[in-house]
Amino acid sequence: MVAAAISLSLGMATEGVKDGWYDGGSIFFAVFLVIFVTATSDYRQSLQFQHLNEEKQNIQVEVIRGGKRVGASIFDLVVGDVVPLKIGDQVPADGVLISGHSLAIDESSMTGESKIVHKDQKAPMLMSGCKVVDGYGSMLVTGVGTNTEWGTLMANLSEDIGEETPLQVRLNGVATLIGIVGLSVAGVVLVVLWIRYFTGHSNNPDGTTAFVAGTTGAKQGFMGAISIFTVAVTIVVVAVPEGLPLAVTLTLAYSMRKMMRDKALVRRLSSCETMGSATTICSDKTGTLTLNKMTVVEAYLSGTKLNPCDNTGMIFSSVASLLVEGIAQNTAGAVFSPEDGGAAEVAGSPTEKAILSWGLEIGMNFTDVRSKSSVLRVLPFNSVKKRGGVAVQSDAYVHIHWKGAAELVLASCKSWFSVDGSVHPMSSDKYNELKRFIDDMSMSSLRCIAFAYCTCELSMVPREDLDKWQLPEENLTLLGMVGIKDPCRPGVRDAVQLCSAAGVKVRMVTGDNVETAKAIAFECGILNAKDAASETIIIEGKVFREMSETAREEVADKITVMARSSPNDKLLLVQALKRKGHVVAVTGDGTNDAPALHEADIGLSMGISGTEVAKESSDIIILDDDFTSVVKVVRWGRSVYANIQKFIQFQLTVNVAALVINVVAAVSSGAVPLNAVELLWVNLIMDTLGALALATEPPTDNLMKRHPVGRREPLVTNIMWRNLFIQALYQITVLLVFNFDGKRIFHLHNESRECADKMKNTFVFNAFVFCQIFNEFNARKPEEKNVLRGVTSNRLFMGIVGITTVLQILIIEFLGKFFGTVRLGWKLWLLSVAIGAVRYI
Repeated sequence: MVAAAISLSLGMATEGVKDGWYDGGSIFFAVFLVIFVTATSDYRQSLQFQHLNEEKQNIQVEVIRGGKRVGASIFDLVVGDVVPLKIGDQVPADGVLISGHSLAIDESSMTGESKIVHKDQKAPMLMSGCKVVDGYGSMLVTGVGTNTEWGTLMANLSEDIGEETPLQVRLNGVATLIGIVGLSVAGVVLVVLWIRYFTGHSNNPDGTTAFVAGTTGAKQGFMGAISIFTVAVTIVVVAVPEGLPLAVTLTLAYSMRKMMRDKALVRRLSSCETMGSATTICSDKTGTLTLNKMTVVEAYLSGTKLNPCDNTGMIFSSVASLLVEGIAQNTAGAVFSPEDGGAAEVAGSPTEKAILSWGLEIGMNFTDVRSKSSVLRVLPFNSVKKRGGVAVQSDAYVHIHWKGAAELVLASCKSWFSVDGSVHPMSSDKYNELKRFIDDMSMSSLRCIAFAYCTCELSMVPREDLDKWQLPEENLTLLGMVGIKDPCRPGVRDAVQLCSAAGVKVRMVTGDNVETAKAIAFECGILNAKDAASETIIIEGKVFREMSETAREEVADKITVMARSSPNDKLLLVQALKRKGHVVAVTGDGTNDAPALHEADIGLSMGISGTEVAKESSDIIILDDDFTSVVKVVRWGRSVYANIQKFIQFQLTVNVAALVINVVAAVSSGAVPLNAVELLWVNLIMDTLGALALATEPPTDNLMKRHPVGRREPLVTNIMWRNLFIQALYQITVLLVFNFDGKRIFHLHNESRECADKMKNTFVFNAFVFCQIFNEFNARKPEEKNVLRGVTSNRLFMGIVGITTVLQILIIEFLGKFFGTVRLGWKLWLLSVAIGAVRYI
């Protein structure tokens, strides 16, 4: 800008206003054009990021309205709504607790105190933004939006969404290095041109004679010196590849927008590119690999298998009533009876919905059963113990009901009910029979849930300190067991095979027992017949947990299925895989998955079944909870990385060619073929327009046929170096030949020296631009021969190439005054295009 201002003022002083403003005005126009295009592009991306950030904050919650649970956005909550809360939820608004059991809140986000706060009638106030860490309850909303404590706090803060991804940081380093090289080259060009110019050994860049003495000569000499300085500055502008970070921003924004359509919400920019490098995915089973639509398909009560599973006619009434009481009271879900008399609606987690629906089928009157007994103490389902309990008062006795993983509950049972209602001790034969039934259900990929209970006298209950009462967990009596079917999602098997072909190993981590996990893994394609005979390991979380750190690293690579895993087991697996050099992606939906999601290179939480704690710990939210969407994220991640590589190849080729051509020409002849305005136009093509064209290439199927790049793969591959070297060498050789011998080749001996130089330089400039236009086609497919395959599917790419070509024609034919060019004949136009197209042919 400074050089342009000096050029403008000196030009008008020496040549008059009418003719003297072209050089300076042209540079001003080119600079403002680059600024306008770049700023417009950046502004559009910032708007997209803002939209995505709003989507990230759009938390979906359940609200009780009109006696029914309905889904609603956190932005649609109003004062007076009743919101059910459970472990892992984020309190969506300020409110008052109206009912609940063992509700514990982490208020550290508001108070800074790490101590967990228990909520009851004495301390009922709830603040938005806090996390539910235990129990469940319902709150009455008293304040929303900016009228909450959290809203008041956030109104004074603004979230920074301009984070730099690791790739951007890496590319900034590359850009800095190239910029230093460009600055050095520009310095050499400046010194050489000035020396040759002031000693009278060359023409200056605008074609006037060399420096001469006298007042007029001094003005022209100063003007020539400024022109040389402008060219040197422009070489620095061209050399500094500011388009590299821009290309990352563009491709990330483009990918994030497209990933939203593929049901993936990106919370952290870096996860886009990192996902493309993933070498393994540790996936949950329920809801991710399966539909999360559970149904009870088998039942075993009073030592008898029911056929069908809701045929309880032969079961003694007292046993059936105990079972119904356990189902109604030991579930956080609820049953709603619609006013129109239609089928009852069940709400709760998928497992609880399946059990409650089965309870309705065997004759449970949910409301009546809950009204006949009062809840004294609730222990919500614990992912470590794999069970949940409740103590209810019924007359003079207290019934303690337990529900959880069948083999673990069975191990605590010392007796069982027979068909006639009598209680029998748990003999080894009966235990083995029940164990076989559990194994049979597990081998059929059913989740097996057991119900058991015990009694105690009311006098044994510590009324003064119920919250600290530890419910009895031993000497239980088995009520029954059910097998719940959760079918695999359609398309999961194909998605797993696609990952396998792409070199990404899918591992299943589940809380189910080994047999159930194995059956589901075979059904999903994670395990196959070959795996059964190989060194593939199916392991229980407890076994893995008890290994030494070294032993865990040794077996981690071979683990395909981890059953009966706790949250800590999942975390240990992720850590072991990372130490082995893997780039690990983890899927999870529960609060207990948060440590593993946070530790993984890429954490993917579930948008439907996932808790807010899990979503907060993740990098990407899978909006439809489907594993096939996870595979699409991998595909898009690889597309981000591939698009950046394409742009790097394109940019570096232009950089090397432009720098070498100008340096060689300056040192050898004292003049450069590409002037300041032309170099700024080239800079616009290769940086902003090039980034737009190449950074928005859609992903192809070939991306999933490559192996992941991992952690240590170089950004510029051997193939890219080969392409870059060959293409840059071709451009440099051909264009320097025309630069030094163009007058003879074009038969310009009869033309004046100034006219011949302008014709030759215009041709070199035109051919150089067409080399870059065709170079964009080459950069689209660095590893393929047919670079035109699929080019018409990217309308933006075709539009940018078309616009660049049209503008180049306008520049040569109509804007010669501004660019210092002359019109070319049709033969030279064809030759320019042919030189650019040769490398493609």
